[in-house]
Amino acid sequence: MSEFSREVVELVWGRQTGAGAAPSPFRRWSQGFVFSETERTALEQFEGGPCAVIAPVQVREEEQKSLLCSTLSELLESACQSQAHTFSLAAWSRRKNADVAVENADPSQPEPSRSTEHFFSSNPGVCVCVCFSKQTVSSVCELREVVLSLYDSWRNKFGVLLFLYSVILTKGIENIRNEIEDPSETLIEPVFGHGSQSLINLLLSGRAASNVWDGDRECSGMRLKGIHEQASVGFLTLMESLRYCKVGSFLKSPKYPIWILGSETHLSVFFTKELALVAPESPSEQARRVFQTYDPEDKGFIPGTLLEDVMKALDLVSEPEYVNLMKSKLDPEGLGIVLLGPFLVEFFPDQESGVPDSFSVFHYNGLKQSNHNEKVCYVEGTVLLLGFEDPMVRTDDTPVKRCLQTKWPYIELLWTTERSPSLN
Repeated sequence: MSEFSREVVELVWGRQTGAGAAPSPFRRWSQGFVFSETERTALEQFEGGPCAVIAPVQVREEEQKSLLCSTLSELLESACQSQAHTFSLAAWSRRKNADVAVENADPSQPEPSRSTEHFFSSNPGVCVCVCFSKQTVSSVCELREVVLSLYDSWRNKFGVLLFLYSVILTKGIENIRNEIEDPSETLIEPVFGHGSQSLINLLLSGRAASNVWDGDRECSGMRLKGIHEQASVGFLTLMESLRYCKVGSFLKSPKYPIWILGSETHLSVFFTKELALVAPESPSEQARRVFQTYDPEDKGFIPGTLLEDVMKALDLVSEPEYVNLMKSKLDPEGLGIVLLGPFLVEFFPDQESGVPDSFSVFHYNGLKQSNHNEKVCYVEGTVLLLGFEDPMVRTDDTPVKRCLQTKWPYIELLWTTERSPSLN
């Protein structure tokens, strides 16, 4: 195994002490992008683990081949850090021994750009040797053509891993390691095979940050990296409802009305066609986001000494005399703090969000065993967004609802099926 191959393996699976990747996680990740027989555009996940790649790739209702390849291309574009738009694609070849010659590589790849390496082999009793050939393309147009030409490769047994390694090769191993907080962290958890938060963030935002908040934070002299810009697809997690983390606005409010939902062990997808949910930020929404960057522990208030910084960040009048006047008004008891609620009422009163009170939604879970009759299908429902003063409609109290409440606290869900969809 070359030094380069070893670095890729260790980044994904961790340092190996035996014959390669642990057989159980590797076996569970060995699947292609396969569509459900009962839902034309729903990708199936055979076992736990690869949802970290499959969920972000899950396509919407259009022609399978073109949309799948378009989605893969967009994710590779997001991961690319090269100003020259250089992308690297990995192609796989399975053989019965480690002495695989170059001519055994994928024949669909042009000869001048092919460089084959022995990548890794798992437990000899479990899997044969896996080799890859790397192809480099230098434009977005060429990338989309090559990705489309490799459609059959994406669907074969190693299609998911093939795409994962393509993302790594395109992003660059060193770039990924620089973005991951813990240098010992692997993209795939070595025991149970779950994708790490860094892997999820890499596919959603193009950055392998280890945290889900907006921007970077300083903590005891350490720089903790987060998300730096609005993601195309969002992320919500049950862990926030349990107060283990706080997802920032860049993931909670994506460009498209699609959200990856995370449980303790699995990822599913929640989406809608209601574009008002992802309209540009209103001034009050921007103010809330900026205010919360100065309130990293989500206490709902900031020290009065930070009010001037918040007002400057929002381009509000920030002359010292005016700031002092606002401090007195927002903190009449002289407690030395400014609450979020009064701040928004003072500077951004009576602003409507433009989000409808009711709209249709869909939930997707790629695991067969998590679907009714083990048939992977979209579950349709209706969302009701209520105000805190409205009488609560008694609907489910499932993990899906608790996850969505981290973005819409007063959400109610009415599903068209007899049982609510599963988050796991």
